[in-house]
Amino acid sequence: MRLPFLNRSREIAKLERALNSSEPAFIVIYGRRRCGKSTLLQHISRENDIYFLADTQEAPLQIKSLAIEIGRQISGFDQAIYPSWNILFKAVQNQARPGTTLILDEFPYLVQKSPELPSIIQKQIDSRDNKINLVICGSSQRMMQGLVMDGSAPLYGRALEIIKLRPLEAGWLPVALNYDPITAIEAYSIWGGIPRYWELAKQFPDKETACKELVLDRDGVLHDEPMRLLLDDMRGAGQPHSILGLIAGGANRISEIAGRLGKPATSLTRPLTNLIQLGYIKREIPFGENPKSSKKTLYRLKDPFLQFWYRIVMPNYSLLEQGLTDAVLANSKQLTNSQTAEIWEELSRKSTTQLEINGCRWKPASRWWGKGLDGNIMELDLVAESIDGQSILFGEAKWENKTNVQRTLNKLQKQANNFPKISNRKITLALWCKQTKDNSINAQIFNAEDVLSAMKI
Repeated sequence: MRLPFLNRSREIAKLERALNSSEPAFIVIYGRRRCGKSTLLQHISRENDIYFLADTQEAPLQIKSLAIEIGRQISGFDQAIYPSWNILFKAVQNQARPGTTLILDEFPYLVQKSPELPSIIQKQIDSRDNKINLVICGSSQRMMQGLVMDGSAPLYGRALEIIKLRPLEAGWLPVALNYDPITAIEAYSIWGGIPRYWELAKQFPDKETACKELVLDRDGVLHDEPMRLLLDDMRGAGQPHSILGLIAGGANRISEIAGRLGKPATSLTRPLTNLIQLGYIKREIPFGENPKSSKKTLYRLKDPFLQFWYRIVMPNYSLLEQGLTDAVLANSKQLTNSQTAEIWEELSRKSTTQLEINGCRWKPASRWWGKGLDGNIMELDLVAESIDGQSILFGEAKWENKTNVQRTLNKLQKQANNFPKISNRKITLALWCKQTKDNSINAQIFNAEDVLSAMKI
């Protein structure tokens, strides 16, 4: 069941501007598997453009397959034999209409079989005779970055646009699955912002059935998804797989992760950095701390789907292999609810930059933890500074059926008064509640619908 084409207005604008420029454009698109790259490319493809989806065949077969696709636009092109990529590209340049766009999807597959291909393409791009646009796309983020961002790579500095396609924001999920706001946030805490996951879930009557059939079932399409993702971008998936599992299980400091792996903490700097760059984990420090010098760094899973998988599927893998999906789902209800509450808290922080709160616009929000002015340890869900630097926002995120607004505000006010980094700024308090709207209290309160509307970006 196909989804409607959702958002991507920013990426489409960049692509159309590049493809409509007076000179032939070289464009690079990359991003995580199932994020909608191919759908985007097909959406912007014009009548005379050539779209080719590569696979893992040997180079001569890939050349033949591409020639067949080109032959759909250039009559007779597929009747010739092309002994090399160089000869094929020269033929395209000679025969294609000026302004034609050649789209090579899953480009890393081609390079794996033909390492010389980037150099051949570089010569074509640099040639005065070049008259076609070229778009390359791939799911191997590490390989795509190496092909175009490494200073020693042949294609370095040639791209007019380099677009990393990111997951969709949560605000688009109600549109995709026709869910009410609360159900949409519960679903987002499982699927995250990956359009293909939404599309797969859409064929089921509810999110629980979708989760059971797609993720928990040993034959489910997404049952082993994390390993596929890691194999796309890692030379070996064992260590990153272990790191993700440990972080999901509560080992959030590098010393804890290293201790459980039996390795020195210094050996984990690179793998953690790689996982951050891929968008799978995030480095979290308290509001107001210097990112370069803070010793309070925590590592957390950034992607909701991976967080769900490593918390629910991985610990129960043996049970799920025996077909005990219903039992695992029932026993995991508390963990699932806890995850939804965490995702709600994160969405509350992300929504802050999109909301006008107490007449102010705000910088990105963070958690804060540490000693208050009274010397006691405390935690705050959300702290942000106003754009003008004159105000500071304190927020609490509650995912419960009914929130006692006044009691929560009183607690938040005490914490704000005890906060050590106010520096004479004006204090604003706000609550993010699952569905409570108490009009009798003059306070800044945002519910699930408010957050999703703000996150439709």
